[in-house]
Amino acid sequence: QVQLVESGGGLVQAGGSLRLSCAASGRTFSNYAMGWFRQAPGKEREFVVGISWSGGSTYYADSVKGRFTISRDNAKNTVYLQMNSLKPEDTAVYYCAAHSSFRRVPAVAGDYDYWGQGTQVTVSS
Repeated sequence: QVQLVESGGGLVQAGGSLRLSCAASGRTFSNYAMGWFRQAPGKEREFVVGISWSGGSTYYADSVKGRFTISRDNAKNTVYLQMNSLKPEDTAVYYCAAHSSFRRVPAVAGDYDYWGQGTQVTVSS
């Protein structure tokens, strides 16, 4: 089992920044690829960004490229999501997720094994 706890969400004006954190506990964090997803009201959960177990590979949704940056610190069992130039359409509950793999970084929610409880991000116009 892996337990994931997100933090760092909040209310920010358009153009502002937030940094989300996802702290993991349980099994060896570095065995897992990590992803961030988001879900807005009335919409399906969508892939935002993923990072490989080593941090050497990252994958971004087109909607956030150039604005969001994912990173991880395996010594601290934490993955981060730096969000800059936020837009109202970024408003959603953000979830981190873990996938047990040294090779794949999935973009499909169903491929992830563990999920956090989510943190709300609200961007006002």
